[in-house]
Amino acid sequence: MKWNKGAKEGIVVAGGQGEGSALAQLKYPEGLFVDTLGTLYVADTGNNRVMRWIQGDKKQGATIGKQSRSNEFHYL
Repeated sequence: MKWNKGAKEGIVVAGGQGEGSALAQLKYPEGLFVDTLGTLYVADTGNNRVMRWIQGDKKQGATIGKQSRSNEFHYL
């Protein structure tokens, strides 16, 4: 959720489609990071992945890292 200064309502910028594993869904997100370009990264721990949302992009997000069953991390 993004709140612009003075806004009466927030803007959904990540997730927002309930719990799950689709690109617009998160399951137990436990951490986030915003880089200098405004790109949002979310540690989606329930799905063992890192999600990325680029500021201004209309896409639902992208999986940029995923942990396998053998605890190996892939993609990044």
